[in-house]
Formats: sequence, structure tokens, C-alpha cells
Amino acid sequence: MAKRVDHIGILVSNLDEAIKLYEDCFDVQVEKVETISEQGVKAAILSLAQGAKLELLEPLPGSNMAGVLEKRGEGLHHITLEVDDVDKELSRLSRRVELIDKKPRHGLEGMVAFIHPKSLRGVLVELCQKI
Repeated sequence: MAKRVDHIGILVSNLDEAIKLYEDCFDVQVEKVETISEQGVKAAILSLAQGAKLELLEPLPGSNMAGVLEKRGEGLHHITLEVDDVDKELSRLSRRVELIDKKPRHGLEGMVAFIHPKSLRGVLVELCQKI
């Protein structure tokens, strides 16, 4: 069961420029910047005043995410819902929706798995279990 919206993922072409833009416009605080090679991105978590978070994602050259950026351009990429147990949620949801990930993988803030957007009215949803 989803506990809350954890963050919103935004695909960007240049992470440093995007961080600067969001800092200048919205006074966000950068919590973490990390390269996640297995997902093909360099990512940053930005915090807003009331605890809301944004995740900026810059694709690594030659990654699948670079292809997504080239095809769709910058913008909203996914919505992340925090759950207590990603494995349990994947098992429960596998009978109802198409999963991109059959097993959780490491993300920026814990274990994550994605649900295919065609199962959820065009929205890519990430499940995240904090570790």
C-alpha cells in the first residue's frame, strides 16, 4: 500500500544547469547528487520547504535514458510512491498491472521498481522503499 508521494522525477539535459534553475526559482535545497550507472543517470534530490521532493535526472551518454530524452525531451518523467515493502507490492500488483521491474533495484534513496505507464493511464510510477 502506498504511504505517500515521495518525489516527482524530472528528466533534464544538464543536471548542473537544472539544479541552479530550481535553486534560483524555488529556493530548493540539494540533498544528494549521485550517479546511478545501472539506471543510466546522474540524479539529484531537491527538497522544498514542506518536505516535498523533486528528483532531477540527467541521462548518461549512451544510456536508455539518453534515448528517452532524445525522443521526448525534458520534462516530467515519473511519480514515486513510498511503500513499506517493494517486493510485497510487486507481488500484489503483478496480477493487476504490467511491471517494468519484476524485482526491486537500488535507487537514489532505497530500493525501487517501476510500473509500466500503459498500465496506469500513461503515468510512469516508481515504487520506493527507503533503506
